Amino acid sequence: MAEGRTSIAESENVLIHAGDCEVTVLPRFGGKIASIRVGAHELLQAPLAPIEARTQTMNFDEADASGWDECAPSVAACSVQTTAGTFDIPDHGDLWRVEWEKNGTRRQGAEGTGRAGSENSLALTGSCFSLPLDLERKMQLNESERGWLLELGYQIRNTGNEAVPWSWAAHPLFVCEEEDRIVLPQTVGSLRVEGSGGNRLGKSGNSVTWPVASLADGSTANLSIVGRSDSGVGDKLFAGPLKQNENWCALERNSVGLLVRIRFDTSATPYLGLWICYGGWPDKPGPKQVCVAMEPATAPVDSLAVKGPWSRELAPGESYSWPMQIEIERIERKTNA
Repeated sequence: MAEGRTSIAESENVLIHAGDCEVTVLPRFGGKIASIRVGAHELLQAPLAPIEARTQTMNFDEADASGWDECAPSVAACSVQTTAGTFDIPDHGDLWRVEWEKNGTRRQGAEGTGRAGSENSLALTGSCFSLPLDLERKMQLNESERGWLLELGYQIRNTGNEAVPWSWAAHPLFVCEEEDRIVLPQTVGSLRVEGSGGNRLGKSGNSVTWPVASLADGSTANLSIVGRSDSGVGDKLFAGPLKQNENWCALERNSVGLLVRIRFDTSATPYLGLWICYGGWPDKPGPKQVCVAMEPATAPVDSLAVKGPWSRELAPGESYSWPMQIEIERIERKTNA
């Protein structure tokens, strides 16, 4: 099996592809996007542990902590009050723990080979258990003029009889290497700290400047430049609410000659979470994440229990939809002078 591939049996995978780009999805395991691969290059964080069945109460760091999951109805574990009572939401939400239903696929054309990889689209639905919510995610992968375009469409629906609060954040963990670069719109000059390993950026709620931030010890760091994999960095930041022209974030993978750009609708998902981890998590012995997660989100906080002008709820039977795009482009590698 090629390096970076998931260890799950091939029968559990759904593969969609366009040209040299392949996307592997695991419906049984939270609808996880386990792999986005361009030729020999894997773009997502490899599993830290075998991908196995999850429970409704385990912490995220007890599982594989890899690839791309969907976080709903909360990112952080919390308890929320509704008209129907108090409900406990587990770490990173419900959806990465449950089996998703496959809604259908569409082939690229009559020339398809008949193998799973001849499909370029996929629709899945996952059902929350802490609150009565269903999330549908439609995906379509196509070649573009500069590379590849992965288009995603989301719809969340209240399946219960009472109004319920909700939040969502994409959770794509993009693998990175030292000197790769995170690019935000030039108008984004500060970020809110949700959490910072060792409080290197200060406490939760602090504001730091972007891209060069002052650290708690009095020194500075260019947050846009990926650090060493053993630097112990683990920071969660938020930008927003973002304006219409601030609807993107990119990771320049100079090390492999690829650029990954995320686009989103700021009227629907006005916040961007940024998880930068260079060996700083999990907080236990064993393999560590080395990744940058660019996370369009409905809220500037991880916990659904923290209320603000961003808070949302759905009436019984009500639904809400939003889009997201991943652009993958080949770029010329830059050499250090």
